[in-house]
Amino acid sequence: MFSARRRWGRRQRALLWVILLAAGEAAWGQLRYSVPEEMPKGSFVGDVAKDLGLQLPALQDRGVHITERGRIQYFSLHGKTGHLVTAVRIDREQLCRLVEKCVLRCELIVEGEMQVYRIEIEITDINDNSPKFREVETELRMSETTAAGARFPLPRAHDNDTGLNSLQSYELSGDEHFSLAVQAGPGGDQRPELVLAKALDREEAAFHELVLRASDGGDPARTGTARIRVTVVDANDNAPVFSQAEYTVRVPEDVPVGSVLVTITATDADDGLNGLVKYAMKKATNMAPDIFHLDTETGAITLLRSLDFEEGNSYELELEAHDSGALFDTAIVTISITDVNDNAPELTVSSKLDEISEDAQPGTVVALLHVQDRDSGANGNVRCSLEKDVPFRLEKSFDDYYRVVTAGELDREQVSEYNVTVRAADGGSPSLQSSAVLALRVLDVNDNAPVFAEERYSARLAENNAAGALVLTVRATDADWGQNARVRYRLSEGRVRGAPLSSYVSVQAETGALYALRSLDYEQVRELRLWVRAEDGGAPALSGNVSVLLLIADENDNAPQVLYPPPAAAAWRGSGAARSVVELAPRSSPAGALVAKVVAVDADAGQNAWLSYELAKATEPGLFRVGPHSGEVRTARSPLARDAARHSLVVLVKDHGRPALSATATLSVVLAESVAELLAELGGAADEAAAPGEPAGSLTRWLVLAVAAVSCLFLAFLLLLLALRLRRWRRQQLLPPDSGASLRGVPVSHFVGIDGVRAFLQSYSHEVSLTADSRESRLRFSAAAACCDTLPARPLPDEPAPLLGDEDPAAALPVDPAAPSKFEISSQLSNGQRDVSFTLTTEI
Repeated sequence: MFSARRRWGRRQRALLWVILLAAGEAAWGQLRYSVPEEMPKGSFVGDVAKDLGLQLPALQDRGVHITERGRIQYFSLHGKTGHLVTAVRIDREQLCRLVEKCVLRCELIVEGEMQVYRIEIEITDINDNSPKFREVETELRMSETTAAGARFPLPRAHDNDTGLNSLQSYELSGDEHFSLAVQAGPGGDQRPELVLAKALDREEAAFHELVLRASDGGDPARTGTARIRVTVVDANDNAPVFSQAEYTVRVPEDVPVGSVLVTITATDADDGLNGLVKYAMKKATNMAPDIFHLDTETGAITLLRSLDFEEGNSYELELEAHDSGALFDTAIVTISITDVNDNAPELTVSSKLDEISEDAQPGTVVALLHVQDRDSGANGNVRCSLEKDVPFRLEKSFDDYYRVVTAGELDREQVSEYNVTVRAADGGSPSLQSSAVLALRVLDVNDNAPVFAEERYSARLAENNAAGALVLTVRATDADWGQNARVRYRLSEGRVRGAPLSSYVSVQAETGALYALRSLDYEQVRELRLWVRAEDGGAPALSGNVSVLLLIADENDNAPQVLYPPPAAAAWRGSGAARSVVELAPRSSPAGALVAKVVAVDADAGQNAWLSYELAKATEPGLFRVGPHSGEVRTARSPLARDAARHSLVVLVKDHGRPALSATATLSVVLAESVAELLAELGGAADEAAAPGEPAGSLTRWLVLAVAAVSCLFLAFLLLLLALRLRRWRRQQLLPPDSGASLRGVPVSHFVGIDGVRAFLQSYSHEVSLTADSRESRLRFSAAAACCDTLPARPLPDEPAPLLGDEDPAAALPVDPAAPSKFEISSQLSNGQRDVSFTLTTEI
């Protein structure tokens, strides 16, 4: 039971090798599998359908079958599962007696696709043979005068298994007079020898019984035994001697049966019975005893049956010459077989077509042939050929397979049927040949498709074209006649920008004229790639396609668009005032200093989209310059004291189209070194923009008065806050320490010291807004009590008492601490062009 489980485990491992080998070879058109020997009929070998990517329902429809070149069909294909299974029980020792690696080859032929896949199945050995001795009982005769240490060859065991399952070791059991020695032969085989360990005495023991046991390396190991009887005889001091230690003979495979191949001779110097020499065959390679016969009296080796080079090309015999005593000598005879051209090539039609259409493309497979010659060398080299003047040729598929394919176009009107003769000849002398005839009938079809006058068409169409404009005309002709020559045109389906191609262009079915159905815009569609199909009136209809490339030519229909500075038409804060960008440039700027950059784009392409910049108008022409390609506004020189503070620049942006389109950008640049100077300039701008009859400095005066009033209020608030803090500090100095008036929970970072008085850090913000175009100016003052560094206006229930004791902060201040105090002064201009806003923030 244990050995059966081990054999089953080895079979499972062998099946795993099947899967691994198949995965590596399927991509090369050749599959390799491995299966243990002695598997029952129907055992799984490999999933051929999965490894080759064949669908199971199509196996029978495509005519898939297994072909083998031997007399016995060892494998078959299961039609429902696509598995390769064993057809018979395989005995590796019977099938591959003379080879180390037993590989069976077969072919899987898919007739529907004219494909051939070679399959190699390695038959792995299992330990199903025990070592066997040719002679179960052997008698040795030894003289009692034989010295200790003398060696005598013992019969060898033979194991039909291979690898570890083959013969591995010998053991000897008997008495103390003998021991066992194992020598390695030239081929790596083991040669047991009997060693005389102790001198013999016939008077003490005339016979010695020994047992020689041979073991293989299987799991479990198998053994075989031979009994050895040693007879002690009187002295015989001369052993037979062969004339040669090794004999080598070469014979052709067609040598007649009964021929004497070689005669061996040995002589013995003794007289009488001790000098009588007889011959015996001690060991031979597989099948050699069935092929050769040794005459024990004369030493002649004769042939018992016909030789076949394809079955075995070399045999080795170990012969022994012994006298009537126990003395002998051995010699090796090697018989080499030479090949004779005795096998004609075997030409087999594996698959073929009976009919073929006359429109079959060159290279269409007509038949699949297999050729084989069992000879070797030049005798096995096969050349296949076809008769001349036929539109077919032979192609080597792989190994011994050939394909008959069409070499040119077929025309049934000239030849309606072919009888193609395929001949196969080997390279022997004389050469042997075989042939096969293929009958093929040609079917008539509508074999001329429409052909366009040009391989591809292209045209250019300017954008903004009129709907229905003619683009180009395609033309195709058909070499057939009548209805088969009538050509009609249509567009292949396609989509452009999500819309059907048929909404852009159409083709006239009879004439092939291509029309544009809509006005095309280069900025949306730059080219149209489409296919026009021409079909004839045959049954079935044949068609031809041609590609048409429609290039849309760009026109200069888009003016440049200025991205920066933004247009001056945007409303500001809903007041209806136009807002313009003001660029600030220090008066100390060196020549080449960057002031601003004009950014513009053009939706056109090519030359129509090349933009250039130039300074069209400037308050001071020599003070600023514009980069013609970059749009960067830089100082051309350092500003001088006499230069005006405000400058207006008009930059012209134009493309290179014909005619050229352009756009302008207006920049306002103020030369100022400080905020005060900037405010003064902006105020001056507001005065200049005032309506006629209004005093020029009235707006400035009102602004100055507003700022002064806000500043006074701010100072008054600071003085009041300082007085309150001072009063509280004085009260804390007069009150006891435990009076409860403390500043618990207030971080020290919320205070700042001013002349010994700690006050809260409070932020105030001034925002001045000068709007020149609407004649309105605003000045806001905000005292925000919700700053991150201020305390809340009213304490929470669980917070400490107010800082000012019983006084209410809300009553002490003229405004609500929770809301910012705002003061607004506004003035409005009638025809200004600019608005300026800034914020002044003060923290105490």
